[in-house]
Amino acid sequence: MIKKCDHPGCTKAGTCRAPKTRDLKEYWWFCRDHAAEYNKNWNYYAGMTPEEIEEDWEKQTFGSPLKDKKQSEQDAKDYINFLNDFITGRSTFDKKPPKRTTLPGRVVSALKFFDLPITASWREISARYRLLAKKYHPDTARTNKEAAAKNFTSLTSAYETLQKYFGKK
Repeated sequence: MIKKCDHPGCTKAGTCRAPKTRDLKEYWWFCRDHAAEYNKNWNYYAGMTPEEIEEDWEKQTFGSPLKDKKQSEQDAKDYINFLNDFITGRSTFDKKPPKRTTLPGRVVSALKFFDLPITASWREISARYRLLAKKYHPDTARTNKEAAAKNFTSLTSAYETLQKYFGKK
């Protein structure tokens, strides 16, 4: 449905939407010319004090207004100090050892059983599991079925460990 331009006296189609209020829930429908004129003159912050403007900006940017000005000023100082230290004292940042993230031992063991690197993706693990399951399944093993059953049990246990670690179970 095409609306008529909301500008008084205009008979063109209202194809451009323009806000009526700051809450941006109600809109005028203007033709292109009247929408441009309206938007040029419309000020979102009209009628607000500087404190209200700052509070609204904080809310729009960070999700909630600042409650504690002293804390926000301290946070700003800390951030500026951090940036200053980073720019002027780069060598101190380079000397800090990187955080090492290690995998749990059981996960590393499971990946070794699969003969995969610790960087293996879940897709690689799944593919390797299917391949090894066919190889070690007692019903498909051509030779020593007892050894195959033992390997299949170990394979299943390793796979379950990886499922838990990767959040697939």
